[in-house]
Amino acid sequence: MTATDQQPAGDPALHKLKPGVVYQPLLNSIPPQLLPRFDPVYVEHYNRYNVGRLHTHQIPIEEFRANPQKYQIVYGRAAAPDIYKITEQKCSVKGGEITIRIFEPKPIQGADGKPKKRGSYINFHGGGWVFGSLIVDHHSCKRIVHDLGGDAVVFDVDYRLAPEYKYPTAIEDCWAAFQWVRSKAEVFNLDTNRMAVGGASAGGHLAAVVAHLCRDNEFPLSLQILTVPVTDMHSSFTPDGKFDRENTPYESYREMEFTPALPAERMAYFHRHWLGVLRPEKSDDDWKISPILAPNFANLAPALVWTAEMDPLRDEGEAYAAKMKAAGVQVELIRVPGVPHTFSGLDEILESAKMFRRKCVEELRKSIGG
Repeated sequence: MTATDQQPAGDPALHKLKPGVVYQPLLNSIPPQLLPRFDPVYVEHYNRYNVGRLHTHQIPIEEFRANPQKYQIVYGRAAAPDIYKITEQKCSVKGGEITIRIFEPKPIQGADGKPKKRGSYINFHGGGWVFGSLIVDHHSCKRIVHDLGGDAVVFDVDYRLAPEYKYPTAIEDCWAAFQWVRSKAEVFNLDTNRMAVGGASAGGHLAAVVAHLCRDNEFPLSLQILTVPVTDMHSSFTPDGKFDRENTPYESYREMEFTPALPAERMAYFHRHWLGVLRPEKSDDDWKISPILAPNFANLAPALVWTAEMDPLRDEGEAYAAKMKAAGVQVELIRVPGVPHTFSGLDEILESAKMFRRKCVEELRKSIGG
């Protein structure tokens, strides 16, 4: 009998062991069950630049503050054309001051020989009230000024961030910035009847709150652009900032709990850092945390609301749009298929983001253009 004819000695199960299969996914990879629903261009981009990297909420905040550039993710944002003028000024706020970056077109002379009055768009960046800076939307602001052809000045607000500055600091800063812009109408040759606000994610939340404050203070507002906005921080999280999968009223939170761009745990992180643990006790100001709880939706500015199919915030954004519409507000709601929470910042690679950019400029032209 040859050696090959002999039965293996020892434990037969050990002889049958095969090379193993890796069941643990790559860090922050796209869940297999969601993969077919994503725009394939996004999948390629994400797998090339983002998969396997730590997300900012997975890094100690002290480390991020010390080395922010180390953790920046390539967004695929298109560079904007040059414009006439970009400057920065300080705006006084409660307990200090913030920076406002100002993007101006070249003045246009009217028939009377005087510079034409210009509209204004005030932008609030995203980042969960914890991350983000004036660099986030710099090229978006430039492009709006360029594409509106001299009709508007854009102001980008560098509000203070949590956890160093918890709720309600960001709201107070953004409201102070809006009033600062109004007060500078003569300096920047603005028509205060042609003002708009907007932002993405936490910036969309801040724009929504400012829109309510404008209505309450009888300040004219021509348009609010709410892009993938946070509108409800109460319903999907426990008071100590844990995701409440069982009780959230939004199916998109359960469906997209592990979506890569904004998993539920990232939103829970923002809840804890911005609101504290525990979040503030129930009060009449809860709507400033969750605009969907506002007592009155009537007479708000016309709204352009964007949601993303693959975003846990999808359903609450659409519920907020429905509340405005039910109160008689002019609302256009656009759900973008196959894209994540961050789609609007990918206008170099995604056709849907290019469409978003064109549509926003079109609506701004109608509302604040000359």
